[in-house]
Amino acid sequence: MKRIGVLTSGGDAPGMNAATRAVVRTGIYHGLKVMGIGQGYKGLIEGNISEMNLSSVADIIHRGGTKLRTARSEEFKTEVGLKKALNVIKVFGIDGLIVIGGDGSFKGAKELNKKGIKAIGIPGTIDNDLGYTDYSIGFDTAINTVVDAISNIRDTTTSHGRANIVEVMGRNCGDIALYAGLAGGAESIIVPEEDFSSDEVCKKLIQGRNRGKLHSIILLAENMLNSYDLAKEIEYKTGISTRVTILGHIQRGGSPTAFDRIIASKMGARSVELLLEGKSSRVVGLKGNKIIDIEIDEALSTEKKFDKEVYELTKILSI
Repeated sequence: MKRIGVLTSGGDAPGMNAATRAVVRTGIYHGLKVMGIGQGYKGLIEGNISEMNLSSVADIIHRGGTKLRTARSEEFKTEVGLKKALNVIKVFGIDGLIVIGGDGSFKGAKELNKKGIKAIGIPGTIDNDLGYTDYSIGFDTAINTVVDAISNIRDTTTSHGRANIVEVMGRNCGDIALYAGLAGGAESIIVPEEDFSSDEVCKKLIQGRNRGKLHSIILLAENMLNSYDLAKEIEYKTGISTRVTILGHIQRGGSPTAFDRIIASKMGARSVELLLEGKSSRVVGLKGNKIIDIEIDEALSTEKKFDKEVYELTKILSI
């Protein structure tokens, strides 16, 4: 193992830069040449590759986004695109590849593994939707961003005596809504993993108003229902003025938390060690505060389990 490559793929997540920094510096420490691949698998196909040095990753551990940039590539999913990528890997003499991203990025690494390319995955996604790891890079920062937004929204909501629906990201996973809702003191949390009743939400709002509560926050995971339709329904049933705030891509940005920087650094370093050990077709993760690594196939097939206990706790604390 003399030369490795690193890329970030899919949606960006705070902490990707910390992981990239760890890969580059750990690689150089062990005498490897580290090639940075710009714009994910798209850049791999196009040969957007340059050698990285210690200065390449200076002053990035605290920065959001990804220095390597990212993109989604439909071409890479084709046989022709995969062959192009393999040719580029051969031309640049890359012996192993480290992929930072979510499940789609891991599937790409899996395909490269099938073709004989040693590849290791690092979980980088704010959705926290990978079942094999307790946390993915970027999730902690995202929920802190949402909690900060809730605090700001609550100030104005209290002033006007309103309810506010805050729609957050997560694709098909409700973890951002769940944990940000718990930390932010939301009255109702609507997630895809649990049945939803608008009547129950309205009942809780009315009960709060009757005891003199001046505001209410409702956390809604994206892709479940139309936020504005729900707001109209709540107003009709309760008479409480209800506004909608869709946080959108603000959740992807910002300086990563200390927690995200730490796990990203640990995962980045471990991924290089795995390549040096001759390992392939594996992904790193976090279980019980320890860095683990398992087969990509196992990681992709591991069901994401919703934390029912935390969800029940939010219902108790929001009475």
